[in-house]
Amino acid sequence: MKRPMPKVLAIFTAFLFLLSTGLCAAGGQSWYCMRQKNHARPQAEPQMRFIENYDCAFLGRDPEEKVIYLTFDAGYENGNVARVLDTLQKHHAPGAFFVLDNLIRRNHDLICRMADEGHLICNHTMRHRDMSTMTEEQFRSELEGLEQVLREETGLEMARFYRPPEGRFSEENLKWAENMGYTTVFWSLAYADWDNNKQPDPEKAFALLDANIHNGAVVLLHPTSATNADILDRLLTKWEADGYRFGSLIELCK
Repeated sequence: MKRPMPKVLAIFTAFLFLLSTGLCAAGGQSWYCMRQKNHARPQAEPQMRFIENYDCAFLGRDPEEKVIYLTFDAGYENGNVARVLDTLQKHHAPGAFFVLDNLIRRNHDLICRMADEGHLICNHTMRHRDMSTMTEEQFRSELEGLEQVLREETGLEMARFYRPPEGRFSEENLKWAENMGYTTVFWSLAYADWDNNKQPDPEKAFALLDANIHNGAVVLLHPTSATNADILDRLLTKWEADGYRFGSLIELCK
């Protein structure tokens, strides 16, 4: 049997070192929920059921309760975030805004408005990177760094809810977040609304969201979306007429 080439052996040794030090992450997952017909509640996919062992949420607890949790991933303001806030205020609907460093620094008045109107300011990390590749030290830095920016810019404290950028996570991430006092929040209903240059048709977006709403839904929307800003008032009006109420993520804390 031939011995490994020196270069190949060196690469393999380097890989083992990175893996042993946590610099090369294994077991990364991309969160998703399969939509169900007839307003049925989705379930976590089998390979991601381990989230049940940690302080995580993606769905309301009571399958019989007609409640919706509105959550927003917000990295910047383009005029639509304020429009979304106007609609939430009109409906007295609490939202949870998972924000980034950029939004806090550039639009701290908007962040203060969110807090003043009863919304939660939640952690979406400093730089919106793949958290499944992070070491524990890097992970803590991303979350604690955002806490510090929020405190310095607004005097506010971060609500203890965290959402991994693009839903990328590892089991270790869930453990680290829990140790930091965070609940990791995923979602049970979302759609492709994030590309400002390729916005969904408003009527199709309204129909999709309304057809797939369900008891205890944790809805993920991007408030930068012009489509979302256009349809949100009509959507919340329809859901209220169907007997839903809008709840706070605080209800999902263990």
